[in-house]
Amino acid sequence: MTSPTPPAEPQFADRTYRSTAALVGGTLLLLLIAWMGGDAIIRGEGGMPWLALAALLFVVPLVVAFTLRPAVFVNDERIRVRNPYRTIQLPWSEVADVRASFSSEMFGQDGTKYQLWAIPVSLRSRKRAARAAARAAHDDPYGRTSVSADVSDSAARTAPADQTVRELRALAEKAGGTTPEGAAQVSVRWAYEVIAPAVVGGVLLAVLWATG
Repeated sequence: MTSPTPPAEPQFADRTYRSTAALVGGTLLLLLIAWMGGDAIIRGEGGMPWLALAALLFVVPLVVAFTLRPAVFVNDERIRVRNPYRTIQLPWSEVADVRASFSSEMFGQDGTKYQLWAIPVSLRSRKRAARAAARAAHDDPYGRTSVSADVSDSAARTAPADQTVRELRALAEKAGGTTPEGAAQVSVRWAYEVIAPAVVGGVLLAVLWATG
């Protein structure tokens, strides 16, 4: 009796893309909110502690949703996009294009557009990369740089969002437009763990404010 064949390992280990600036900013903002909210709860008088609690319940999920939550997870079979309010998963065969203009976007084969919140586009970074590329072209107009120098300097001549988009396109091209048997299918899930507390907190805050 032969033992079942184990599932094939993905050719790429799961890779995660997140915004470092969003993670740092979100953490600092949460610390500030916790300090201000805690002070209002402890030292507040009358209905202020309840207002502070309702405000925390409303604000904290939103801050987490837009700063700490966004991420993009990829391997050789699929891409999973975790946005503030939704998680979208597509096999590479269902991805028509990934591009970065004023924001990073992914397009499904049916034309549906999905924002990639975890890969923000910085026009300042693009200008900096363009200046680096212009300097490199001026220093060596015939492109006679060594291979090692070209590889080491390529990141400096490409904005982070554009470099990430290139990597995602490379993964999509390697998949070859085919979905392996048993691979994950298209799915879109709402982040109720973020939406529900924010809605409850907003309602409580409105009621307390109106009756307070």
